[in-house]
Amino acid sequence: MASVSCEDIQVDLQGMTDEEYRIFNAKLIPNVDPSTMLGVRIPKLRAYAKELLAADKAKGTSTVVGFMNNLPHALFEENMLHALLIGMAAHTTDKAFDMLDRFLPFVDNWAVCDAISVKAFRSKKANAQAIETKLCEWVADGRTYVVRYAVDTLMTDFLDDPRFRPDQLAVVAGVRSTEYYVNMARAWYFATALAKQWDTAIAVFQSDASPELRLDDWTHNKSIQKARESRRIPSDRKEYLVSLKR
Repeated sequence: MASVSCEDIQVDLQGMTDEEYRIFNAKLIPNVDPSTMLGVRIPKLRAYAKELLAADKAKGTSTVVGFMNNLPHALFEENMLHALLIGMAAHTTDKAFDMLDRFLPFVDNWAVCDAISVKAFRSKKANAQAIETKLCEWVADGRTYVVRYAVDTLMTDFLDDPRFRPDQLAVVAGVRSTEYYVNMARAWYFATALAKQWDTAIAVFQSDASPELRLDDWTHNKSIQKARESRRIPSDRKEYLVSLKR
């Protein structure tokens, strides 16, 4: 049985539109052309992604593969769908690496970037060292949303024991960027590191921090701000962080 075409997927997405949500999204993600937005809510996109994968499995078709190979996409929602499909369809780390290497260069906004969540990376059977090596490669890539994705994933998948290692802090601290969406991701990373790995992460904020750990002023102060907003950090530590602001 023939696969559903990319044009069919666009038609399906157009049938899920919500004008009020489209207007809201356009304001929330100002660097995306509003004319490429339909206004499809995430739960509908997630359900549709599951439907496509289930249909391919049941019918022996390759709709998802065809869609994911059809880059660049024209619509914001196509990119969101692609991001969700990666998380669902990448059952091994190698498959995820391949899918991400193909897709990340086309990501042009924080919403699509942050929608990518690869379950295979969090599997107990996954090769954590291979994943970390790949993330470090992406951190050094230089493209805004490739770097942001890598920092986000180091935050979500590598700040807990046993995967956390102190030298990972230097990887994120070493990023040099003027891009807001890169530095905001770095700030969230270090705020989360303070919540999860305080004894190690606090060294980043000390006045005598080593050169490889020293942050630019904006990221330093924003990290402290986000850490002080966290419910996971005790009040005495929050007060101490105030004294470390620049």
